Amino acid sequence: MASKASINSVELAYEDHGIGIPLIFLHAFPLNRHMWDKQITVLLAEQRYRLVAPDWRGFGESSLYGNLSTMEMFADDLAGLMDHLGMQQAVLCGLSMGGYVAFAFLRKYPQRVGGLILADTRPGADTEEARANREKLAQLAEQQGTDAVADLQLPRLISDYTRAHHPEVETHVRQMITAANPLGIAAASRGMALRSDATDLLSTINCPTLVLVGEYDALTPPSEAREYAGQIAGARFGVIPHAGHLSNLEQPEAFQMVLQDFLRSAL
Repeated sequence: MASKASINSVELAYEDHGIGIPLIFLHAFPLNRHMWDKQITVLLAEQRYRLVAPDWRGFGESSLYGNLSTMEMFADDLAGLMDHLGMQQAVLCGLSMGGYVAFAFLRKYPQRVGGLILADTRPGADTEEARANREKLAQLAEQQGTDAVADLQLPRLISDYTRAHHPEVETHVRQMITAANPLGIAAASRGMALRSDATDLLSTINCPTLVLVGEYDALTPPSEAREYAGQIAGARFGVIPHAGHLSNLEQPEAFQMVLQDFLRSAL
């Protein structure tokens, strides 16, 4: 059962477990906080971290305000949640859209970032074609609902290997997508299209950083992830075998191993 806090005109749902180093998990589009359940369960047993995972506005159990959810708005929601929880600084672990929010947060609140895990994401802004596709997806959500969004997105989000060997992952991802507010999906899709290029931030990052990517990620390919990781001083880079875009869900054990090694040695 999620806790809730009134932040920036929305009721933000979130998990909050444990005590120790603050670590906040930022979920992908168009999923919710439960994509991080396995990571939170394993890390909680270490009794070293305070583990928080919010639902973005319009996703999971969080409410929606307005018809546009920009990455800067999500970053402000995150800052407001940190204030509510009494956290001055935290390690951010963001996958895909969660990574976009991490970059937006880094630009607005750099002093509040104690570490970064950037998974299956990119610092670059959308191309014109990508922006057009975001608008098509927004309209699909508004007109046909979340089942249609799941049908469109699932083949892009998980690898053929996952589909063949771990069909339960596809089922779980579909459930998270269909649980979203279709207007929340549309608002965030349009918000992602408007996000600014964060490449200029890479050389300014001075906290411990880990960049992860699925071996078969078609949306943010390993070559692109390796290239931007190389622009962050001291960043570690890892490829998750057999995984597509949702590497933590598709190969949780491999993801966990790299994540835990980074957290134990870098923090």
